[in-house]
Amino acid sequence: MKKLLYILLMLLSINTLTAQKTETVYDEKLAKELGGNDNGMKTYIFCILKTGSNTTATKEEKAKYFEGHMANINRLADEGKLVVAGPFMKNDRNYRGVFIFNVTTVEEAQALVETDPAVKAKIFEVELTPWFCSAALMAVPETHKKITKPKS
Repeated sequence: MKKLLYILLMLLSINTLTAQKTETVYDEKLAKELGGNDNGMKTYIFCILKTGSNTTATKEEKAKYFEGHMANINRLADEGKLVVAGPFMKNDRNYRGVFIFNVTTVEEAQALVETDPAVKAKIFEVELTPWFCSAALMAVPETHKKITKPKS
């Protein structure tokens, strides 16, 4: 009986291990659509938003800047220039958020962040650096639209 149980456990283990193997098929068309190189990678510009030097803005002014900030995020995403954006949770580094831009130079990204009212008002300061990552990141905006409930 123990031998039978041992064999059964062994077969289940082997089945579980083989079930986890998946065959990956290279999709050249998708790689090109997403802008990936032969390794599926591409260049982005990574942006960290930090607390800015403007400490005198009123609550109403900040609300106006953040409204413009969100509108700018949506516009850049719709234009395909902004791949990912989101806030950081409370932290001791004064990090407020992150942008990942679908551009290849810091200068291009700088021009984009300068269109943000909160950056212009120095509510945020930015750090920009080139970043090499999977081109699959380009699928995030479309996927995000599919998992976001419409506002009623």
